[in-house]
Amino acid sequence: MTSRRIATVSLVVDDYDRAKAHYCNDLGFECLADQPLPDGKRWLVVAPSSDGGAGLLLAKAEGEAQRAAIGNQTGGRVGFFLHTDDFARDHGRFQAAGIRFHEEPRHEVYGTVAVFEDLYGNLWDLIQPA
Repeated sequence: MTSRRIATVSLVVDDYDRAKAHYCNDLGFECLADQPLPDGKRWLVVAPSSDGGAGLLLAKAEGEAQRAAIGNQTGGRVGFFLHTDDFARDHGRFQAAGIRFHEEPRHEVYGTVAVFEDLYGNLWDLIQPA
């Protein structure tokens, strides 16, 4: 049997420290790695927890094409899905941190959900699965 999983997804950002502060402080993610690389780059990975789920590689944009993609990597669609075991707790924490929600929480067949945006305007679903 083959064992595979998505381990890390790149997210283009404008500044390493600003992005790290947003994901770790505002959203409560953990910093899994922050190592310097050649040419001023960093291997900076954050994740909602260190339990083995997928992480985000915060990749500083280089060049005009990458800078233009910041906040619009999915063409305006929700591109990230953050599962929680306590929607009310995380929704309240995010609101207190100034996170902008695009809607009031709603109940769907798959769970309680609300769309929010990160520091760059990328759209996320906060979901407590049913």
